[in-house]
Amino acid sequence: MTTTPEILPDLDTSDIARVLIVVAHPDDAEYGLSCAVDQWTRAGVEVAYLLLTHGEAGIRSLDPAECGPLRAEEQRRACEAVGVSDLTLLDHPDGQMVYGLDLRRDIARRIREFRPDTVITANFELEAYGTFNQADHRAVGLATVDAVRDADNPWIFSDPDLEAWKVTRLLIVNAGEPTHRMLIDAAAVQAGIASLSSHVRYLEELPNHPKPDVFIPKMLEQPDGQPAVQFRVFDPV
Repeated sequence: MTTTPEILPDLDTSDIARVLIVVAHPDDAEYGLSCAVDQWTRAGVEVAYLLLTHGEAGIRSLDPAECGPLRAEEQRRACEAVGVSDLTLLDHPDGQMVYGLDLRRDIARRIREFRPDTVITANFELEAYGTFNQADHRAVGLATVDAVRDADNPWIFSDPDLEAWKVTRLLIVNAGEPTHRMLIDAAAVQAGIASLSSHVRYLEELPNHPKPDVFIPKMLEQPDGQPAVQFRVFDPV
């Protein structure tokens, strides 16, 4: 007996106006999420990226001192491909991040500065993408969850220059158990392909990585044939 794959409910994006994306490395937002970003920016939504590292340990054949600036530049091009100009890269050590107060503080500060209604981070489960999730992904995802709450508490990481800020919703993209999907148009699919393709040197280091124009449409496949980005949606308390 065969079962019909579940079609997730559509995410209501009607009141999304400001989105902060928090990830560990350059390229982390380019696996489907950047398609949603393009669709949002074309609709007038303000989107900002916060990367906790420069991805300097991501290319084995390059010294980190050379790799970090190169990957940062590739990320700028990836952002341009989907209409994003607000990119912040911090200097936490790539591959060596540990969940803790420093990560929570830096993310909470950016939330208070940008004042988003929506914060998005990537899957941070131990098992993800058919293997074990990378350590930085796990640390940043968990820190983001806690920083959303921290940012709303004026007595945590108090800063006289930044008021507390409450986020309306937290989205986890490519979660193991998604709750909603966001339908994506053809232009957004092509923009998402272009954004991942911007990581030229990084992808050269991964000869077995599927080509972006094949990989991205595959990631977006849905049971009813409509391309979509999948999220697990939470309302912060």
